[in-house]
Amino acid sequence: MPSLNEIRSTFLDFFARNGHTVVPSSPLVPRNDPTLMFANSGMVQFKDCFTGNEQRDYVRATSSQKCVRAGGKHNDLDNVGYTARHHTFFEMMGNFSFGDYFKEQAIANAWELLTTDFDIPKDKLLVTVYHTDDEAAGLWKKIAGLGDDRIIRIPTNDNFWSMGPTGPCGPCSEIFFDHGDKIWGGPPGSKDEDGDRFIEIWNLVFMQNEQFADGSMRALDMQSIDTGMGLERIGALLQGKHDNYDTDLMRSLIEASANATSTDPDGSGKMHHRVIADHLRSSSFLMADGVMPSSEGRGYVLRRIMRRAMRHAHQLGARDPLMYRLVPALVRQMGEAYPELSRAQPLIEETLRQEETKFRQTLDRGLKLLDEELAGLPDGAVLPGATAFKLYDTYGFPLDLTQDALREKGRTVDTDGFATAMAEQKALAGGSWAGSGETKDAAIWFELADKHEATEFLGYDTEAAEGQVLAIVAEGAEIEAAIPGQTVQIILNQTPFYGESGGQVGDAGFISTTTGRARITDTRRSRGLFLHSAEVSEGEIRTGQGAELVVDHSRRAAIEANHSATHLLNEALRRTLGDHVAQRGSLNAPDRLRFDFSHSKGLTADEMATVEAEVNAMIRQNGEVVTRVMAPDDARELGAQALFGEKYGDEVRVVSMGQRIGSGKGTDGKTYSLELCGGTHVARLGEIGLFVLLGDSASSSGVRRIEALTGEGALTYLKEQAQRVTDVAALLKASPADIVDRTRALVEERRALTNELAQVKREAAMVGAAGEAREIAGVKFMSRIVSGVSGKELPGLIDEMKSQIGSGAVLLISDTGGKAALAAGVTADLTDRLSAVTLVKAAAEALGGKGGGGRPDMAQAGAGSAANAEEAVKAVEAALGE
Repeated sequence: MPSLNEIRSTFLDFFARNGHTVVPSSPLVPRNDPTLMFANSGMVQFKDCFTGNEQRDYVRATSSQKCVRAGGKHNDLDNVGYTARHHTFFEMMGNFSFGDYFKEQAIANAWELLTTDFDIPKDKLLVTVYHTDDEAAGLWKKIAGLGDDRIIRIPTNDNFWSMGPTGPCGPCSEIFFDHGDKIWGGPPGSKDEDGDRFIEIWNLVFMQNEQFADGSMRALDMQSIDTGMGLERIGALLQGKHDNYDTDLMRSLIEASANATSTDPDGSGKMHHRVIADHLRSSSFLMADGVMPSSEGRGYVLRRIMRRAMRHAHQLGARDPLMYRLVPALVRQMGEAYPELSRAQPLIEETLRQEETKFRQTLDRGLKLLDEELAGLPDGAVLPGATAFKLYDTYGFPLDLTQDALREKGRTVDTDGFATAMAEQKALAGGSWAGSGETKDAAIWFELADKHEATEFLGYDTEAAEGQVLAIVAEGAEIEAAIPGQTVQIILNQTPFYGESGGQVGDAGFISTTTGRARITDTRRSRGLFLHSAEVSEGEIRTGQGAELVVDHSRRAAIEANHSATHLLNEALRRTLGDHVAQRGSLNAPDRLRFDFSHSKGLTADEMATVEAEVNAMIRQNGEVVTRVMAPDDARELGAQALFGEKYGDEVRVVSMGQRIGSGKGTDGKTYSLELCGGTHVARLGEIGLFVLLGDSASSSGVRRIEALTGEGALTYLKEQAQRVTDVAALLKASPADIVDRTRALVEERRALTNELAQVKREAAMVGAAGEAREIAGVKFMSRIVSGVSGKELPGLIDEMKSQIGSGAVLLISDTGGKAALAAGVTADLTDRLSAVTLVKAAAEALGGKGGGGRPDMAQAGAGSAANAEEAVKAVEAALGE
């Protein structure tokens, strides 16, 4: 019985033998389609190849693509655990042709793979075709020998694919497996097609037409093939199973869940284990691709997946965080095929542990909040949907858990109201992620990229060079010449200007031709072209001219210092905090650097000092920054880290910095920092000059942000800090060396004076207090109206008053400078009859305040003014007399 890993390899090896390039899965966050939340099919990364907007060095490809369907219109989340074939995470194997072969070879490949390599009985297979696609029907007869009874013509859009309302489209041909008449169901197109007897295992899309807005079509110049076969589904078939969750991979995760919870994998908790196994995969792979749990966008969906799994773990009886303990089982199963999973394992485990710890706290809190909400409703009333959604959205309390809790009380929830509130929230979440990937470039850049070769970057070796002006663009249109005062974007055949990428901002400088001059204010990239934003200052710059290009050296040097320091900072954080630290974003600008990284809590002062000292120690080594170009796999084998947000091609630049003693990354075991990076850097670490940490803060859930300065910026900052010390020393009339002791002495002196003043106030408040007690309804009552006594000082005075009165009730009202602070007390022998909370609330209401709280023996409240203090005393007397 082949494993899912073996099935995946068999598929990819088959198409590799048939002239296809094996392309690794793209990240789950699409880089070429801002309309998608997550990659949901194998063709997503090839979308521009099909439209002709991108050309690669191959015309046949095969892949096994990571996919997630848990948000937007592609959402299988609520079905997971209840059906045999729904998943939030799945692998879509596919083969693709970009204008190379078409229907005949696609059908021949599919039939050979299924019946020969996978050894599926031919008589168990049948196919569907679009009802007008006589060509495909004829090819199935010719190649597979299928009769008309096993070629089903489908007249609906189920067998017609389109990329959108307009654009590439074409008919489909789906391949089905017949599980036999022992299972209920009918063939596709029949009234019983929703049964489980006939299961679709592969879909072949014949991309042959272009559709226009008026509904008309024409044949595409480049007819292509896009296929998709779910690994889990074909795996179940080849392993003799009828349920995806019974495959070897899923079963191993289910048994890991069962072992960790000491429960039966096939018992009453079966559904819980299935949800946990599925959601473990989607959560882990999303984090491996840079998505972190948050309250919006993709992170919102990730957190929902995680919390759904964690709730099921709770229902299995897990008393401690479970999910993070299952990650090693997942890595053992899938880490070889997807090495990014292994690299991110520490981050995934730490994030899951942290999220589950927090979520478990919300469960108990949510139940208490639910009881409070129910207390304000009539008996048997339905819980409003908005309230249920508040519990879910604000406190992380899921709807189904709310329903379970209500069911025990004989109540229900307004699910329609909940759905309305959820829809509103999803709309907000959708707005936050739409366009958060790499947005599709303007049409002009597609046109220019087709017309010109990619810009050659010379800036690794020089900051001055000559180039030829290939195009000038103003307001989205190509122009022949730019004149003074005009802001344009200039494309050259080669450039020393770095285009913004990987956190490093774009270069600035100057461009000069024989007829004009312009200042370059920024440089960006699109479709392999470097776009130089330019402000023409004199003359004119024309297309076709030769140009002298000079990068602003001081600006570039400052950027490089910050970029190189970021690499050192990354490694110092990993060494200080642990291997779970991974970059989650960065900014390397001329004036500062910003670094976001995965970590669950703020850095202590000692940790900050350690990191800062380690980076500066590397700078003082003044070692050479070495750059090598190699294949990505060779770089990773060497131990190089890939930085978040970078895209890597067939070759990568490996940047190594610093030397350290002991085992570690690098072939010599002494390299301090070794990372994949396409940016520019200092030649020697000493050029960074100085490194100063400004502080760290929370960037998002599980992500911290550090800001720092280098070089002149760091030196200026330290000079300003030193001047502040000098100024403070002058105010204190002390030397800078003594200001800490002098300040500490002043703080202690102020504290002593504050305490002395408070004691004087207390004594003044208590003068003659004992003689003022009067009896009301058999209870001694003492009240005092004072000024200048803070609310936090009142409890001590209340205790003194109770001690003086022996048995009874006391009230203090203090005018604290425009506001009133109140406290009431009842001696212990009377708390079964009287409550200080009742008394202080009566006083507060008389003063125009609300509320108040505490214990039966002592309570406090506040009000806007103490002007009616006498009325407040009378209100308490009235309360005692009731």
